[in-house]
Amino acid sequence: MVPLVGSGKFVTMAVVAEDGQPLEESSVENQGWLVKTAITDKRVLQWMLVLSQIGLDVVRTDRYLCFYESESNQARLWDILSIYTWLNPDIGYVQGMNDICSPMIILLEDEADAFWCFERAMRRLRENFRTTATSMGVQTQLGMLSQVIKTVDPRLHQHLEDLDGGEYLFAIRMLMVLFRREFSFLDALYLWELMWAMEYNPNKFASYEEPQNINNSSGQDPRLLKQYGKFERKYIKNGQNEQHNTLAVFVVASVLETKNKRLLKEAKGLDDVVQILGGIAGNLDARKACKEALKIHEKFLKKANNRQ
Repeated sequence: MVPLVGSGKFVTMAVVAEDGQPLEESSVENQGWLVKTAITDKRVLQWMLVLSQIGLDVVRTDRYLCFYESESNQARLWDILSIYTWLNPDIGYVQGMNDICSPMIILLEDEADAFWCFERAMRRLRENFRTTATSMGVQTQLGMLSQVIKTVDPRLHQHLEDLDGGEYLFAIRMLMVLFRREFSFLDALYLWELMWAMEYNPNKFASYEEPQNINNSSGQDPRLLKQYGKFERKYIKNGQNEQHNTLAVFVVASVLETKNKRLLKEAKGLDDVVQILGGIAGNLDARKACKEALKIHEKFLKKANNRQ
């Protein structure tokens, strides 16, 4: 359908108009590829309209890494994102998916292996990218973050509320792409591995394979409980419902706590909050952030249990 897939090249300009008509002027920029006939199939048209956006995001992905100085490596990233978008029309492509996919491209030489690794990761993360006119994928996590900060640091929460930042929209990127831009490449991978191991729940992971495999067992059987990750196990032991805060929420909370003094002293508006948090990019230590996140988690659980 698209001759560029697997060719080591990719597109960065639109290949068709919104009415499905070919755009001849895009041929030069798109490696000579030209759509010759009008596209009438709605699914094909929807997919072709997003190919150039994927290409533009690919060019911007991890530009500081020498790996992406090679156009063929950029093309591999474009291939996987394009194919994933075709196979998942219900969610399509959303900016940020490129940040999730990039490590798979770098670590796995075989493009098929990289695709399936990304596809499995997206089974866990895809809801982060689902956005409607009235809601966003990480909205529930933002609400949880608000509860956590209100519980463990009410002064900071009130300050953010006063700045009209109580919805914590400034944390969307951290949660959506799992800190790819806040931590170095290696630290982000360390963080992913640690979070996913600590959050391991055999019931949830079975559901990623087949929805009908969901098991509603509470996990109170000691033998089953040993299979759970440490973070998940604490919630089960405390009798918490399995729909609870993810570790990522507490990592965001730990990031906010590291900037607590500056936020309270210098932030006079949301622009200041964004600027202060923007300065952390690449300057955070994943191990320290995780340790602080677990401390905040412990504090939150104790205060939540005391209220019951």
